[in-house]
Amino acid sequence: MTRPPANLWLIAFTVTLATFMEVLDTSIANVALPHIAGNLSVGVDESTWVLTSYLVANAIILPLSGWLSTIFGRKRFYMACVVLFTTSSFLCGLAPNLATLIVCRILQGLGGGGLQPSEQAILADTFPPEKRGMAFAFYGFAVVAAPAIGPTLGGYITDHFSWRWIFYINIPIGIISLLMTSQLIHDPPSLVQERERRKNAAGRMDWPGLGLIAVGLGALQIMLDKGEREDCSPRTSSASAPS
Repeated sequence: MTRPPANLWLIAFTVTLATFMEVLDTSIANVALPHIAGNLSVGVDESTWVLTSYLVANAIILPLSGWLSTIFGRKRFYMACVVLFTTSSFLCGLAPNLATLIVCRILQGLGGGGLQPSEQAILADTFPPEKRGMAFAFYGFAVVAAPAIGPTLGGYITDHFSWRWIFYINIPIGIISLLMTSQLIHDPPSLVQERERRKNAAGRMDWPGLGLIAVGLGALQIMLDKGEREDCSPRTSSASAPS
């Protein structure tokens, strides 16, 4: 028998909390790049990999979230993503050099990339059909608002504290979300039965396909993020050529 949730909107708030921080991290570091570059003694162009590495890791893990939820269970997978995201945020704040920061940002992106699809699945299973529209509107508001306030919040934190605090602020939010998730979120019995039924079939991983997804999506994200900045097309030569 399905365990009735104590409060549907408390569950929605719980799963949206970590997702809000994950989406916030896609833009909060933008204004801090000059400070990061100066503090770590690197060029500003090199520091943009702090953003690119996070987005690439997000793009790679996103299509794998459904398969991982089937293997490990949706609640376990969501909690593992919160733990990885929170831990890597702490390590990002401690990073002594750019290489370490980029590695930690990749881990942060891998953890954060699984939060959004997991939250949508949890909301769909938790809310009855007549209330799902409001639940997804609440989710949509958080996803839209987070990148909008990210640059302003990141600039304020960087100017008044340190760029490292744009990562440290994820830690208490992640801990609160993890504790609330452990108490409030439960996989429905139908999902548990489906996971057991599909466990053997899902366990046969298409490793070449996984590698192609990682390379393809990673290359596409790098091209979209850095292609215009490093464009080497011969526009100047063609413009100066005689007609």
